[in-house]
Amino acid sequence: MSSVAVLTQESFNEHRSGLLAVMGPSAGEEEDALPTYKDAFPPLPEKAASPEGTQETANAWTSKIRPLKSSVITQVFHVPLEERKYKDLNQFGEGDQAKVCVDIMHKTGAHLELSLAKDQGLSIMVSGKLDAVMKARKEIVSRLQTQASATVAIPKEHHRFVIGKNGEKLQELELKTATKIQIPRPDDPSNQIKISGTKEGLEKAKHEILLISAEQDKRAVERVNIDKVYHPFITGAYNKLVGEMMQETGARVNVPPPSVNKTEIVITGEKEQVALAVTMIKKIYEDKKKNATTIAVEVKKSQHKYVIGPKGNTLQEILEKTGVSVEIPPSDSSSETVILRGEPDRLGQALTEVYAKANSYTVSSVTAPSWLHRFIIGKKGQNLAKITQQMPKVHIEFTEGEDKITLEGPTKDVQMVQGQIEVIVTDLISRMDYTEISVDPKFHRHLIGKGGVNINRIKELHKVTVRIPPDNEKSNLIRIEGDPQGVQEAKKELLELASRMENERTKDLIIEQRFHRAIIGQKGEKIKEVRDKFPEVIINFPDPAQKSDIVQLRGPRNEVEKCAKFMQKIVAEMVENSFSLSVPIFKQFHRNIIGKGGSNIKKIREETTTRIDLPAENSNSEMIVITGKKANCEVARNRILAIQKELANITEIEVSIPSKLHNSLIGSKGRFVRSIMEECGGVHIHFPTEGSGIDKVTIRGPVEEVEKAKQQLLALAEEKQTKSHTAELRAKPEYHKFLIGKGGGNIRKVRDSTGARIIFPTADDKDQELITVVGTEEAVRDAQKELEELIKSLDNVVEDTMNVDPKHHRYFVARRGQVLRDLADEYGGVMVSFPRTATQSDKVTLKGAKECVEAAKKRMLEIVEDLEAQVTIECVITQKFHRSIMGPKGSRIQQITRDHNVQIKFPEREDQQEVKEPVDPNAPKRCDVIVISGRKERCEAAVEALKALVPVTTEVEVPFELHRYIIGQKGSGIRKMMDEFEVNIQVPAPEQQSDKISITGLANHLDRAKEGLLERVKELQADQEDRALRSFKLTITVDPKHHPKIIGRKGAIITTIRTEHDVNIQFPEKNDENQDQITITGYEHKAIAARDAIQAIVDELEEMISEDITLDSRVHARIIGARGKGIRKIMDEFKVDLRFPQSGASDPNLVTVTGRPELVDEAIDHLLNLEEEYLADVVENEAKMAYMRPPGGSAAAMDEQRGPSKGFVVREAPWTTGNEKAPDMSSSEDFPSFGAPVATKTSPWGPKRF
Repeated sequence: MSSVAVLTQESFNEHRSGLLAVMGPSAGEEEDALPTYKDAFPPLPEKAASPEGTQETANAWTSKIRPLKSSVITQVFHVPLEERKYKDLNQFGEGDQAKVCVDIMHKTGAHLELSLAKDQGLSIMVSGKLDAVMKARKEIVSRLQTQASATVAIPKEHHRFVIGKNGEKLQELELKTATKIQIPRPDDPSNQIKISGTKEGLEKAKHEILLISAEQDKRAVERVNIDKVYHPFITGAYNKLVGEMMQETGARVNVPPPSVNKTEIVITGEKEQVALAVTMIKKIYEDKKKNATTIAVEVKKSQHKYVIGPKGNTLQEILEKTGVSVEIPPSDSSSETVILRGEPDRLGQALTEVYAKANSYTVSSVTAPSWLHRFIIGKKGQNLAKITQQMPKVHIEFTEGEDKITLEGPTKDVQMVQGQIEVIVTDLISRMDYTEISVDPKFHRHLIGKGGVNINRIKELHKVTVRIPPDNEKSNLIRIEGDPQGVQEAKKELLELASRMENERTKDLIIEQRFHRAIIGQKGEKIKEVRDKFPEVIINFPDPAQKSDIVQLRGPRNEVEKCAKFMQKIVAEMVENSFSLSVPIFKQFHRNIIGKGGSNIKKIREETTTRIDLPAENSNSEMIVITGKKANCEVARNRILAIQKELANITEIEVSIPSKLHNSLIGSKGRFVRSIMEECGGVHIHFPTEGSGIDKVTIRGPVEEVEKAKQQLLALAEEKQTKSHTAELRAKPEYHKFLIGKGGGNIRKVRDSTGARIIFPTADDKDQELITVVGTEEAVRDAQKELEELIKSLDNVVEDTMNVDPKHHRYFVARRGQVLRDLADEYGGVMVSFPRTATQSDKVTLKGAKECVEAAKKRMLEIVEDLEAQVTIECVITQKFHRSIMGPKGSRIQQITRDHNVQIKFPEREDQQEVKEPVDPNAPKRCDVIVISGRKERCEAAVEALKALVPVTTEVEVPFELHRYIIGQKGSGIRKMMDEFEVNIQVPAPEQQSDKISITGLANHLDRAKEGLLERVKELQADQEDRALRSFKLTITVDPKHHPKIIGRKGAIITTIRTEHDVNIQFPEKNDENQDQITITGYEHKAIAARDAIQAIVDELEEMISEDITLDSRVHARIIGARGKGIRKIMDEFKVDLRFPQSGASDPNLVTVTGRPELVDEAIDHLLNLEEEYLADVVENEAKMAYMRPPGGSAAAMDEQRGPSKGFVVREAPWTTGNEKAPDMSSSEDFPSFGAPVATKTSPWGPKRF
């Protein structure tokens, strides 16, 4: 660790005053002990006029940290407010600045700590290895500190030469100077080029740009080669001479900066100006070359930086004073020779200046054990921070692991600081000690305690510091530092703690990893409850990536056992609640199970306390998954199945098949059973769990399909039981539909002729060519042979033609060839080619397997025949019924189109704005005419189907007072009936007072809806009668003092009575006149039973007695216990009521006991025993406190001895020595409060300006 700080005598005195016992000053010394005004309120340093000002010098030395041999160092950098890149003071410690710091730490491996100075500057402490600190410093300067910028103006026409071909020159320039150069766009009239980067880079870039401009300038350009060593004489100190030369001649003179190793000086301007400047430069050069001499002196390499000075200011200062140029060898050179060049008579004075500067700074070290460094630095560096105010030039460096402190700065200041630090070190060594103890790292976290509670207590108790190594060090050494006695006591206590921990127990619980997240809870709130319940037990869960089931518990044996049982109980509950079962429900009924706004599914979830997951809408799955307790899951499943059963003609049967055959019937990945389900209209077949030994197989679905599936399943089981054989063959996927045939006709023929079962792959199977044949060996062989012949014939590709009238071609190729695609899918991928429209040819070509081509040709002829026989019929249905006929998303009209193989076209909606007089009043409106195209007999059947969909209306008599109950809350009741019966129900408006309710819908739905409505009316009338019976009221008179007892704690007793008797019990309000009347509402017999129950409680309460006893008020708190735990225990144990006096009572010792006489006596005896026991402890504690009081008596007495406070007093204040007025301590302007607004004083000359 290292830090940058200096030490003063004052801070050393203050340091000693904090470490040594405080001694009161004598009367003679009291005046001298007062601080002076300047000591208490030091003035801010004034900005020096000279270049070697305090601020610049300090910055120079603090910015150049002297590298030492140590592996870990610490340096502090300061970024002034005006140079900070991120200045949002409200986001300190967060936002972009914090992200940048974290990124720097990751990149470099150094550790950064940020703090804000009083001037809002940023102080950054960087710790780490030397190279890491240097890298971090570079990153800080570039990313947290604003970059310097400058502008250079050159003629607009020269900008393109700076950019170069394809921008190559500009890129080269930016790379060479490490700057960013921004050139204005061609359409921008500005000629200013902006440069940003380091100061040195700015100089280089500016110089190069001006050179480029000078070369392209039409004016004269002169280049003069002058030896680099003479450049300082031409520029002069601080560039004054070259500036005067440019001002005098009007020419522009570019002298390369010292960092650029060029001898060429470029002069640009008017010819006469350039010539004059060249003459002046050459004159200076010739003069210096002739008269100047050199001397070489040896100066230690480490002292070169002091000769150079910050930013080369010292060299410029020597040049200005003596006219002598000092040449320093490069930093990468090992040479220590410094050359002085100038007039012979001035070299002596320059030499004196060089040696004075070289020896003005020194490096020294103080021997101090490394473990004492942090005591010397103090908390957050406060012991050393005060020194920088008086001696900012001294640099102090602490290096971790080394027993020395390095000092660097002016010789006199270094000597003073060295003496002060040596005194501090001697003092600390005499009073401080340290020791190291060895403790197994696995116990370190237990020694620290939760939130550091254990280690902080030891530190505060023994006034020591304890360093426990971090986990990544894997060290077992714990270091204790501080007062010798405190160190020994802390060592003893830590070793005792470690010894005790070795006797603790560790237990591994096996908990499935899937439960870990649930036990921990969101953000750890559930495991926190467990840890709070067992604070002495450490609970460690494995990392999720390890896939481990072991949860480790560590702590005292008994607590670990209790915690283990508690967690096992939690896991058992989770296992019980994680039972899962799947229910197959037909996809079309999922929305009915969900209900409007999820009402049905929500109700089932809440009432069965299960989780119900439905497949996504776009999923093909029909499985609904239910999770929870087994019994609850089965209830939820039965309710869901009941909904499905109500909605459709669904039946469920059970078939007994030996369980040993179940796996073979299901097939690989369910292939066999899935083929049966698909063939039988999507029935659901459910096999019992494997290994259960149950023979029952459940089949659910439409009645006809269930019977069909049962026959197939039993036939397959019989085959499997007798002799089952399986064969596989392959065919291209496009042949599968042809092999299956329309409606499964082809494959049924094969199955009927051979008795074998043929299973084709589903869309989810990986192998789409594999066909499986199952049955007896002979049946499989015959089916396989027959299928192979079919497949072989399909592989025989032929080409055939047929004639189709061109007027029908459009039908086949319409809708992007949909009809042709359907033919290809159905008939083994046969390709059908129609002639071009322009040829008017009727020849159509078919290409594919011979059987497929023949079948496709036959089908096309059927289509052509249908097209030839096609007629168009108009069906007139009023437009207002069209939407109802179409059905949701046109489902009804699509069904009619499929069933009757016709095309149906609905008219456009009538435009209300265009009102035209019809030619024939009896003619139907265009908007009412539905056009049907197809074969005549099919069109007529479709017309009948459409007319059957026209809704009709009927009316039902329903008493007006029941209408609002039928509508339900927010219309939920009537919506439910409309959804259930698929009708529209119209309730008349309330102002009509009508009993007629209209039902509109399909004729076959109306009867069912009418019955449902009348059934609902009966229910409502029954409810009305029931409400009348339930509104019976009676009152009971009970003394108000018994009301709280009847209500019970948190209403427990009265809630039980209400629930048990299903009644409402109302107690009187505070302002009610009849405070003793309790009202009971419900069925008459239940209200009477509730009254009897309350009367029984009252009779029991009236038998009770109350006795007052005297208990010392000092023991009341202990009897009551934490949150009333103690008093509740006594009241529950003895069945009595205890009342303690309130604060301010006349007799604070009086306690009232109420209950049955025998129980009151027992409770009083118990309370008196507790009083005797607790009172002994109270008396003993008071006796101890008497001995622990300070000898001086009360705090007030001590204040009297000290006398009245004089406040903060200083000597030599401005108002005591001059005419200044003392500050007003009560003024809120002179001494404002933090955060309080300050009203500025008004002046006749207006507000102050700063």
